[in-house]
Amino acid sequence: MTQDVIALTPQMPDTKTLLAGLHAGGPDLLVNRAGDGSVAQLCTAAGQALVSLEAPRYLQVPGEAARLLGPDVRAESPVWWTEARATSSVEGAARLAGSVAGRLVAVHGGEVWPREAGHTDVVADLADAAADAVPLGVDLLTENAAVVIQGRPVIAATTCLTDVVRNAARTGRELQLVTPPDTRLTFPARTLLDGLPSRWVVSDPECGYYDGLSGAVLHWHEGRFTHADSDRPRIADAFRPRPGTEGRGERQLLLSIRTVHPADEHLVLGGALEQAWRTLTGAPPAGWATSEPVSAPWSPRQLTDMARTRAERSLPTWAVVVGAPDRPAIATVRTARTRLGVEEHITLAVGYRADQHAPVDAMPELAGSLAARHNLATMIGQLRTARADLTTPAHHEPPPVPFSFTLGPDAVADLGLDHAGRALADTSPVRIGPATRPALHYTLGDGTDPAAWQRLRQINGHLAAGSSGA
Repeated sequence: MTQDVIALTPQMPDTKTLLAGLHAGGPDLLVNRAGDGSVAQLCTAAGQALVSLEAPRYLQVPGEAARLLGPDVRAESPVWWTEARATSSVEGAARLAGSVAGRLVAVHGGEVWPREAGHTDVVADLADAAADAVPLGVDLLTENAAVVIQGRPVIAATTCLTDVVRNAARTGRELQLVTPPDTRLTFPARTLLDGLPSRWVVSDPECGYYDGLSGAVLHWHEGRFTHADSDRPRIADAFRPRPGTEGRGERQLLLSIRTVHPADEHLVLGGALEQAWRTLTGAPPAGWATSEPVSAPWSPRQLTDMARTRAERSLPTWAVVVGAPDRPAIATVRTARTRLGVEEHITLAVGYRADQHAPVDAMPELAGSLAARHNLATMIGQLRTARADLTTPAHHEPPPVPFSFTLGPDAVADLGLDHAGRALADTSPVRIGPATRPALHYTLGDGTDPAAWQRLRQINGHLAAGSSGA
């Protein structure tokens, strides 16, 4: 199992301190650069990587360390986050990572996470260590899978994990994330795994291995974890609904927003997301980054500049956006240049306790604002019974149920107002936005009736038929 040790310091570790930390393995280990140069590796003379040390990240967003590491973390933003990752293939490498982090904290103050891992001893018995070479962040590599074994209580969409995802996809392998049963995924980590050849593998001491998202019992076969039963997957007992969780009353409101902007020099991205965020939480986003932890204060201009730079190299931009600690909200944003213009694909999740109201009735007004000012193409609203902290546990949670669908003004104009308005035989959509070029907002239900999925499929089928006949 990969051992991650994190130094949280009030001051930025300078080069001298970083080098002192990297010499925790004694003079016989080498320091090499990896990745894009932002990662330093402690290696043996034979080239075996023992510990990778990522460049320090300045967390200016309140609550980020506690969100990912737990409420016992005392460090408060702003704080420097420096992560040391030990290979799982060499015994003793985890202790070396603990010494690297411990030395940074000894000089600059702060704390080590996990607390028991930090120390300042020299770990001098690893110079001759040897193991099978695997890519950075991967514990086992086969022809079919890149296996990452993690023991953290919360798995986030870190720089390392996003790199592993990209490399696995590039080489045609399935990413398989193996964790204990009490591990949870952050919303961006769950989003990152969705739609890719990937699997969350839960190792349960009582029932063996199962899929953390579907509950299907798994076994190791031909270099990867796959269903133990080929005909109809069995559901692990550990995945079934847990007694006492039904009455918690926590919910999540999910918005899937797609915007299409003209590609010109005046474009500023993030406006649709900020408008939705203010409508649902009463405040703007707090911070953004291209991975977790989120480090920079929210800035549409900086998000736009990065997306424009990446678009010049024909690369999409994927970003994570978070809110204030006292109001759980998080989003992922994928931006890409297409034949239609600059597209934003936004997935926003907001958590609600049992005593809080999910503002489903605010959707028509929000949709009208997005249509009038932010080039809305489509928006789907959903509700689900799930954790208010927006993490995904390794047991059953009911799937989301849609309650509304909005079709933007350009699509309405292309399809024809009359045709788009007849998508549901028993319900007429509400015209929103400018009267001369309206968008259409369809109510599908109250977020509790699964039959709303059928209504949404009817709308999509009707609109698709109109599009193909145009």
